[in-house]
Amino acid sequence: MSVVEETAGAVAEPRVAQKRRRRGPGLRDTWWRHVVGLVGIVFALFPIVYVVSAAFNDSDSLSSASVWPQKLSLHNFGQILHNPDAPYVSWYLNTLWISVSTAVLTVLLGAMAAYAFSRFRFRGRRLGMLFLLLIQMFPQLLLIVAIYLIVLHTGDVFSTLGLNSRVALILVYLGGAMGVNTWLIKGFFDSIPSELDESARVDGATPGQVFWGVVLPLAAPVLAVVGLFSFVFTVNEFIIASVLLSTRDKLPLTVGMRGYIDQQYGQHWGPFAAGVVLATIPAIVLFAFLQRFIVSGLTQGSVKG
Repeated sequence: MSVVEETAGAVAEPRVAQKRRRRGPGLRDTWWRHVVGLVGIVFALFPIVYVVSAAFNDSDSLSSASVWPQKLSLHNFGQILHNPDAPYVSWYLNTLWISVSTAVLTVLLGAMAAYAFSRFRFRGRRLGMLFLLLIQMFPQLLLIVAIYLIVLHTGDVFSTLGLNSRVALILVYLGGAMGVNTWLIKGFFDSIPSELDESARVDGATPGQVFWGVVLPLAAPVLAVVGLFSFVFTVNEFIIASVLLSTRDKLPLTVGMRGYIDQQYGQHWGPFAAGVVLATIPAIVLFAFLQRFIVSGLTQGSVKG
């Protein structure tokens, strides 16, 4: 064996030993982490399993509800869908219409506002961004009276924007969602090189073509995240909808289902659980469709800029 081979062997042995020493801790040292993880999973999944079990249970009362249904049945789904006292289908369609409209308009308005704050330099730019951030500090409950009075007096001039109007409710949601979404989209726009805008202008693109054809396609991840968050928030929102809407056929699911179980919680638990399970389908489908955009949109939009 040559001197070079002996030297190489002598150097390789410590490296192999070092790699063995750098191995992570085994299950004996990290068992408690697995226990904490399992407890967290059980704690998070128990309400979901309980509601799904109650939805497929043969009984519709709370007293007979259990973690596992005694007999699988679609009785509760038929009862909530064909109940004349609870127009569930109308509530479902109202929720979809309000949520989809709010999500689309939130993405469009937030993208245009974020593009202006990201690309343009104008007087009041920093103050405007600070103002959008400060208005998010006030709790929603503090704004209920002001929102109610504004919508009430606006309805005296424009009936479409008054009380008991779904259009007015959408406009209120748009105003409340502009702050955080504008900051999130702006952070992503700042990560897109401005040289792309300049190259498009050199090629003869108009400002509108630069925005719609260059910047927005590159910002698809953060736009998907903002749209998903806006959709889920609107589906789950209860306070503002219960104040502005009063007609039963115009109510969203949150307000309608709350009235359905009012003072009869135990008797209507099964149909209520079935309605909740059906209400989660649009959010699950949208989340599955936009899943590949979520991680990149959140991380890039939050650390850049």
